[in-house]
Amino acid sequence: MRLPALPLPLPLPRPQPLPRAARTQQLHRGTQSLSGESAPSARQPQPQPALERVAGHPIGPQVRSRFIREPLPFSAFLTDSFGRQHSYLRISVTEKCNLRCQYCMPEDGVKLTPRSQVLTTEEIVTLAGLFVREGVDKIRLTGGEPLIRPDVVQIVTRLRELEKLKTIAVTTNGINLARLLPGLQEAGLNLLNVSLDTLVPAKFEFIARRRGFHKVMEGINKAIDLGYNPVKVNCVVMRGLNEDELLDFVKLTEKKPLDVRFIEYMPFDGNKWNFKKMVSYQEMLGTIQQRWPELELLPSGTSDTAKAYKVPHFQGQIGFITSMSEHFCGSCNRLRITADGNLKVCLFGNTEVSLRDVLRSGATEEAILEIIGAAVGRKKQQHAGMFNISQMKNRPMILIGG
Repeated sequence: MRLPALPLPLPLPRPQPLPRAARTQQLHRGTQSLSGESAPSARQPQPQPALERVAGHPIGPQVRSRFIREPLPFSAFLTDSFGRQHSYLRISVTEKCNLRCQYCMPEDGVKLTPRSQVLTTEEIVTLAGLFVREGVDKIRLTGGEPLIRPDVVQIVTRLRELEKLKTIAVTTNGINLARLLPGLQEAGLNLLNVSLDTLVPAKFEFIARRRGFHKVMEGINKAIDLGYNPVKVNCVVMRGLNEDELLDFVKLTEKKPLDVRFIEYMPFDGNKWNFKKMVSYQEMLGTIQQRWPELELLPSGTSDTAKAYKVPHFQGQIGFITSMSEHFCGSCNRLRITADGNLKVCLFGNTEVSLRDVLRSGATEEAILEIIGAAVGRKKQQHAGMFNISQMKNRPMILIGG
């Protein structure tokens, strides 16, 4: 089910109060507007101008004054009301996929967005440039399957031209990886995540509803040969399907520079999520520690999604993405743009804002940033919890961006 783009109500949640000295210092800095003109004194009553509207979204003084009067070291447009700074943008470049994985796509398929409503290369680069100028330093291309988009190499090439963008990553199912990776690497692709949920070819066909296991393994080996280190392997663990392969996946890291990330099964529209199918991080960890009691916990960064571990003397490592049992919402630094141009501030949220419509309306960069800032400012402190999420309407995973 595709969700409509929703207008953003005002006023926005205000940031947490600052100490008096800091507020005074910011007020003095804020007396100059972005154009260099003096701003009106906060002590003098001012007439309230009518709300401007851009592509149906209200833009008013509450939004503008937030950014003029309260400058932050990191862009205020990308900082939410809980102080989370969003420096990581995931862009879905297509809804199409050459697999039909059970946890990602409903059994009866999905209705695809008409091609004319999917973001063009130029629109992707334009929006990416806007986010990068505001502080985003990592962009990941997702899908659907991003490597079936004909101009994906061109998109990476264009993104590489953006100043201050440090990392370009791709999440892929690996089917086309061996063929396209040399060109992607030359274009500037830094990081690679490959989805692989089983090491048994017949089971792969059952999960993905398509053949292709050997092509995925060929793509992973090609990435290693080209020097990607680590190559991240994403494995969604589902009870009764592949939890019996945990140890086999860990063994893969003994001789190869792989980072195998075990992902808790998450509810999305149409994937028939059931709590009984979910294998928790603690259960997975216990199974692995029975075989390797010497398993070491590795240090992690503030915004890392995975809890990282390593078997001593193994070349690679493993990790657990615990979105359901131990969420990491408090350190979330990610935003998402869907293939049809909607901004999602939370993977599990069902509110979206169309940046495509705003962009195509001819809106100025300032107006687009204000809409982005309003959406980010309304991001909730954490998701609703796995049981509530399972009852909420959201897009299927394939229409969000894996």
